[in-house]
Amino acid sequence: MTVKQYVNGITGKIKCGGEKKKEIRKQLQAEVELKLSQGNTLEEIISQMGSIDEIADSFNENISIEEQKKYTRSKRLKTASLIILLLVVLSGLTYWKMPKGIEIEKSKYFNAAQVESAMKETVEQLDAGEFVFLQENAISQMESFLNQEEWQKAKDMVLAEPWGERIQFGTAYMAELAQGNAHYAVGEITVTYEKVSATYRITFDQDMRLAGLYVR
Repeated sequence: MTVKQYVNGITGKIKCGGEKKKEIRKQLQAEVELKLSQGNTLEEIISQMGSIDEIADSFNENISIEEQKKYTRSKRLKTASLIILLLVVLSGLTYWKMPKGIEIEKSKYFNAAQVESAMKETVEQLDAGEFVFLQENAISQMESFLNQEEWQKAKDMVLAEPWGERIQFGTAYMAELAQGNAHYAVGEITVTYEKVSATYRITFDQDMRLAGLYVR
């Protein structure tokens, strides 16, 4: 576990508004970095401060009713947004089944090795909580969904408990999809973690920007 994963894991479970969550994240980050500068290891710091669930529960016990209401409103809005995203994904699945698919090896736009590498890199970034980097390398429609809270919701739909460390990648299956003048590389890969095997469907546009993400 990294410092970012630890801090993001905690804030992702705190039931408050966005501004309050940023404030808590900044506070936790500063506290952990101070302890690291004093010579403590991350494992020692976690042992002293508590687990992700313990700290999140402690914060939630003291969250005001107003902040809880902000959290509820935000969750409803994001749930609606997630439904919209799933509709987009389902639309993409329709294209997957249509005869517009092209074998990736015959593609004029994509290189199979490059696409597979990008798929694995995306999974690694998700596991590490590197959402800022993911947003920078995604189409604009994806940016609002690339954050710890939305990703945790998606993970919970697969297994509502920590997945554990990543163990290995399975075989990647890829194809090119053509829609009008637009071309996309779509791939599926199963990733084994300590407690679950998750299958990712990842889509890239012609500029290799992340254009779709689905996990089951």
